[in-house]
Amino acid sequence: MANRLLAHEVSDLCLGKPPLSSIPVSATIRHALAALKSSDDTHISVWSCDLDHHSTTHDHCHCVGKICMVDIICYLCKEDNISSPSLALKAPVSVLLSPVPPGVVKHVDPSYSLLEAIDLIINGAQNLVVPIKNTTSKRKQLRQPTSLAPTTHAGGREYCWLTQEDVIRFLLSSIGLFSPTAAYSIESLGIIDTKILTINYHSPASKALAAISTSLSDQTSVAVIDDDGVLIGELSPFTLAYCDEMVAAAITTLSAGDLMAYIDCGGPPEDITKVVHARLKEKNLYGMLDEFLIYSSGIPYCNSTNSSSDEETVLSPATTRSGRYNRSDKFIMRRAEAIVCHPRSSLVAVMIQAIALRVSYVWVIEEDCTVVGIVKFSGILKVFQEHLESLID
Repeated sequence: MANRLLAHEVSDLCLGKPPLSSIPVSATIRHALAALKSSDDTHISVWSCDLDHHSTTHDHCHCVGKICMVDIICYLCKEDNISSPSLALKAPVSVLLSPVPPGVVKHVDPSYSLLEAIDLIINGAQNLVVPIKNTTSKRKQLRQPTSLAPTTHAGGREYCWLTQEDVIRFLLSSIGLFSPTAAYSIESLGIIDTKILTINYHSPASKALAAISTSLSDQTSVAVIDDDGVLIGELSPFTLAYCDEMVAAAITTLSAGDLMAYIDCGGPPEDITKVVHARLKEKNLYGMLDEFLIYSSGIPYCNSTNSSSDEETVLSPATTRSGRYNRSDKFIMRRAEAIVCHPRSSLVAVMIQAIALRVSYVWVIEEDCTVVGIVKFSGILKVFQEHLESLID
């Protein structure tokens, strides 16, 4: 069984993965925004292509990065952009890619081994771009609108990408091979990262902007705590990714605690919406105010599939993401409540919890609810890497 697991290639993890949708690196941020709102995925791949049409190879196009709604929200919150969001959206999407470290998105061959994929992720890769077999004509008929078509290049080649979650989910399906390691506590395995991002509940949410951007790059979150270090909630990129871009107005005007309420499932309370409106006026941010009034009339919901069963709410398609329609029959929303475990929680329990809630991290708290650290997928993968390498030795 162990040898069979080690024999798996990246292509085995790609089975059933849909082809990537993409935008060109020359696209504007407004184009990227429209693409995100038309997609069921939280991220859109960005591609750069050699315009030599006489090329007969498949590799003259390259995925240079990825963007999500959080990238756009953080961009709009910048001082130069918050006063005129409509103008800011005319900028090229490449400005959103400049802060991203190289190697976050990496092309790999389908024959890469499972261990090689894990090694790449541990060393910073978040998305492994893999070529997939030509799709059938039936799939082509079911493609998304041309504004967000699957990435098809020379010879009809399409691509998918693998994430940390895909690899963790795959390993979880063979968790019995990792006994007794999987039953060890996260504390004993030494995978609790104490370097965490936090903001006080009463602090202006704008002070968390840099932390939100960092947490997006690190695939973690920002803990919202009280004066005693007790975990109250979080400002998670995983939740913000399902919001509309007008959350930028809320970040600019609200406290961290009020922002949690604003992005919580069910949409922002009316009183908080009024606060945002009034403070935009006070700050003379009339460009943002005009945009906010348009969106608030449709109530900017935050919709997410990152939800446990006791936190699920079904919305009609007409009430998602500021009134935009969604092709899914239903949407499940996640609250801004933090996902937690304890130092004595087992590795497998934390894995199941993270996979079930579709996040790549879990907060670690003590009995008094003070936050002591975070467990990330990258740390979990290091444990599996060491175990698998021991099988080879």
